[in-house]
Amino acid sequence: MDPEQLSAALLAVVAPLAEARRPGAAAELSVADVVLDRPKNRDHGDWASNIALKLAKSLGTNPREFAAEIVGPLSAVPGIAAVEVAGPGFINIRLDAAAAGALAKTIVEAGAAFGTNTTQRGNSINLEFVSANPTGPLHIGHTRWAALGDAIARLLLASGATLVREFYINDAGAQMDRFGRSVLAAVEGVPGPEDGYAGEYIQSLAARVRIEHPEIDDLTGDEKLHTVRELAYRFQLGEIQASLEQFNVHFDEWFSERVLHAPGEDGRPSLVDEAVERLRVQGHVFDQDDAVWVRTTDFGDDKDRVIRRSNGEYTYFAADAAYYLNKGDRGYRHKIYLLGADHHGYVHRLKALAGAAGDDPEKDIEVLIGQLVSINGARLSKRAGNIIELDDLRAWLGTDALRYSLARYPADSPLTLDPEILQKRTNDNPVFYVQYAHARTHNVARNAAASGIERTAFAPESLTHETESALLGALQEFPRLVAFAAEVREPHRVARYLEELAGLYHRWYDNCRVIPLGDEQPTDLHRTRLWLNDATGQVLRNGLGLLGVSAPERM
Repeated sequence: MDPEQLSAALLAVVAPLAEARRPGAAAELSVADVVLDRPKNRDHGDWASNIALKLAKSLGTNPREFAAEIVGPLSAVPGIAAVEVAGPGFINIRLDAAAAGALAKTIVEAGAAFGTNTTQRGNSINLEFVSANPTGPLHIGHTRWAALGDAIARLLLASGATLVREFYINDAGAQMDRFGRSVLAAVEGVPGPEDGYAGEYIQSLAARVRIEHPEIDDLTGDEKLHTVRELAYRFQLGEIQASLEQFNVHFDEWFSERVLHAPGEDGRPSLVDEAVERLRVQGHVFDQDDAVWVRTTDFGDDKDRVIRRSNGEYTYFAADAAYYLNKGDRGYRHKIYLLGADHHGYVHRLKALAGAAGDDPEKDIEVLIGQLVSINGARLSKRAGNIIELDDLRAWLGTDALRYSLARYPADSPLTLDPEILQKRTNDNPVFYVQYAHARTHNVARNAAASGIERTAFAPESLTHETESALLGALQEFPRLVAFAAEVREPHRVARYLEELAGLYHRWYDNCRVIPLGDEQPTDLHRTRLWLNDATGQVLRNGLGLLGVSAPERM
């Protein structure tokens, strides 16, 4: 019996009792109202519910008395061994061994699908993250946003959402001109501009430009600058894409800012031009001092925003507006932005933009701010000179260690990682601890096969050891944990769950044998424990996959 089945059984008992006390009460209840929690003390049972406390006031009754009414009929439900009232009205539930143990087979048969759910079904989401300027390598901050953003995407997809991972290429504006002039100076062998980009990577890009375009010195003026800039831009963007793919982060869409400024087909205005008029139709655009403004203070912003200056030039806010509207035009009702620590000012601005566009700022847009991350002893990039590159970090610490560690903490927490711990092959290293548990499940399965033990029998009622009860209880939590982590956009909950599960598995391994000792003959208990072993491995594998981390079979 899994938590959803138990919730349904509890609802079936509670609904008629509630109806008897207040006609119409049953119609107001659903399975979502029946919250189950795992007691910290396993002596209190497998599950606890506060449903009596939750409903008592509306039913005009004492919660403990109402809980006592629930005990009898709930105890009669098949698969439930015992029910008791605790404290002011909590209901503690203990499953019989067979009902609890049946989960092991369910997990093995579900395989990679175990943990997936439908809580986000019908939600169409555009998730934008990283979005680094294509003027240099990805750095340590981008590394954190990449790990978090991709893990959030995996959680939402596992929960049934329709989602696209999007990288916004900020390839228009002054920074691209500075980038082009910097590479051009390197091509010509002269000092770069004072406001330009520096580092060995600029020299490397210049060398690639010469290889790609041997006649580059035959060009002059703007034509030469344009050619150098566009070639260097293509090379640098390609490096960014390769770095992310090697970090196990895949983007479905690479959206160029230039699309927003380009003239439309058949003489239509650009998307930026259209954005101004579309916001004006919504009634939140006004003209003042020859400039065009959006009254974002109507939606909680600290000041109104200029969208077009008096000289006719658009502000960055105009591109933000066009981009937001374009996401909606492409069918994405919900937009999630994962931004760096220096973008706090964007939260109110983007939410106000959503309101000005006619959307609900509290439902249709989320702006998540990730805090800074540092790694003790990390050296600045030799190529870029003033940053710690993603590629250097990955080569130093490994993709798995980086991704797991960066996803292990809330996005809004500043983070300092210890490379010595991340490189250890001991239990002090969280990712090693979890991966080793997974590898151990495979080792047990290999040894079982060598001993002639297979999953040819399943006797869940035999899984009565206290470590088996604890392990099964944790396995039951996985689907709900995935759904909740997706809802609150917090991948770190998955990492912490996996560490708890690994610990419970190791304790079970120390106490319950899958392979008989000595001349002892295999029994159905050993075969059933193999199901539990394999079920645990499956959940560890599924959880690591949600974080973009590998699940090795040998370590």
